[in-house]
Amino acid sequence: MKLRTLFAASLAAIAMSASAQTHLEGAEYYKADQLDNAKELLLRNLNNAGTDKAIANYYLGLIAIDENKLDEAQKYFEAGVQANPNYGYNYIGLGGMALKKGDKKAAEDQFKKGESLIKKDAAAEIAIARAYYDADPVAYAKEIEKRIAKARKINLQAPAIYIFEGDQEKDKKNWGGAAGKYEMAKGYDANATEAYVKYANLYTQVNPQYAITMLKELLSVNPTSALGQRELANAYYNKKDYADAAREYGVYVKNPNHFKQDEDRYAFLLFYSQDYKNGYDYASQLLAANPGNFTARRYQFMNAANLPEMADQLVPMAEELLAAHNANPSANKFAAIDFTLIAEEFTKAKRTDEAMAVLQEAIKEMPDNANFDKQLAMTYLEANDFAGASDAFEGYIAKLEKPDFNDYSQQATFSFYAGVENKQDNAAKAEDYFKKAYDYATKMETALPGNYKPYKIYGDIAMQRATSDAEVKTIAFPMYSEAATLIEKSENPSRYARDAKPIYNYLGNYYLDQKDVAKAKECFNKYLQYDPDNETYRKFVEGLKD
Repeated sequence: MKLRTLFAASLAAIAMSASAQTHLEGAEYYKADQLDNAKELLLRNLNNAGTDKAIANYYLGLIAIDENKLDEAQKYFEAGVQANPNYGYNYIGLGGMALKKGDKKAAEDQFKKGESLIKKDAAAEIAIARAYYDADPVAYAKEIEKRIAKARKINLQAPAIYIFEGDQEKDKKNWGGAAGKYEMAKGYDANATEAYVKYANLYTQVNPQYAITMLKELLSVNPTSALGQRELANAYYNKKDYADAAREYGVYVKNPNHFKQDEDRYAFLLFYSQDYKNGYDYASQLLAANPGNFTARRYQFMNAANLPEMADQLVPMAEELLAAHNANPSANKFAAIDFTLIAEEFTKAKRTDEAMAVLQEAIKEMPDNANFDKQLAMTYLEANDFAGASDAFEGYIAKLEKPDFNDYSQQATFSFYAGVENKQDNAAKAEDYFKKAYDYATKMETALPGNYKPYKIYGDIAMQRATSDAEVKTIAFPMYSEAATLIEKSENPSRYARDAKPIYNYLGNYYLDQKDVAKAKECFNKYLQYDPDNETYRKFVEGLKD
């Protein structure tokens, strides 16, 4: 359990404003168990006008104890004493540090000194109880109970008592008991910000709406609390309500006590809530303030890619983003969406070699992401390189847990045309692709029995393998006949018109060569069912004589 305490009662009345960057917000974060954030704010605002250095150093000392940096803690507490020797909490801090070192006598001397300056303050007694608890809750169980009892005697309604007891219950994983204590604390003091936050944190994962209600209650009491604003935004985020999370982050990032890293999350939320214009404007604002802000550059581009009016600027933005990434890949890392969008823009600009290079890096960086292989295949297709498309798409299929009929069909098609494009210059390579196309067509049969498409592909491959024009005219007949039969058996034959037309045209010409004009006309008329506006073809059929 980390050492915690409250402000002296006199400090509770100090009003916080959105423009007041002092020790107050840092202390608020500390009391809510967010030590890293507390430390950042306390150090950031340490020398600002209005910061009470005695208080700021006290909390910095407590954080140092938690980090087990006892020498550093002592420096902070001593600096606090120097800033204000009458602020008793720094002596309590020194006592807690002595306990950590195993010197109980020195600790008790410091506690007495602190008590003498604070005078009958329940929060001070709880601060001492926390020091014992943090040092050893078992060995110092009697001392802890004694301090709690003393605090109750001073002020039974002091929220510090119930927050501490809630923390003890939380350490025992008694979530309901902890929630009850936190609720008592805020009931006794509506300004006990940490009570709301600790209460909300018990529910933010399991019941985010309950956490949201609690944090809204906090902000109704203390609307300028950066901690409350941030926690509410995060509660919406945990609920996956990105639009509301973005709205609340929009409020929070205007608070002078917000954290720089949260600007990145706000940019993220604007994008994922599809508020692209505001997302672009905000990222551009961050980039103007810091041209080296890689995250801002990413979100500027990602949002711009969804704004039609930005279309003409996307390629230069993609170039700049890629250059920033390439300058320091380990620091300026891409997510999958960055690789995808940059490759898309280069492909649209007919810069397919550059798009392929981006996707090949993506595959190397994220080898389990099959979508990159698929996009690479489509980029090769854009460059009229069917062999490249076939090879890349095969990589895509290999990464799928269960490829389906359409996956096999696409690969069979790519492989077939890769064979065609290599047939004249490299017959052996062409034959390898035809074999691959045939193999994937057989997989199509297994994946979706009764579909015509595999037989169409078998026929196409057979014609490409034919060694004479005469063989071309006959070799695909059995495959195409089966394909035609299956098309006609389907629920909606017209949807397959693109394949049906060449199939029936081939079959019609086959029957003409066989001098069976009636069968030929039957096939040609089937063709016309799929292309009824083709008058030239119709006249050809009408001119056929038996």
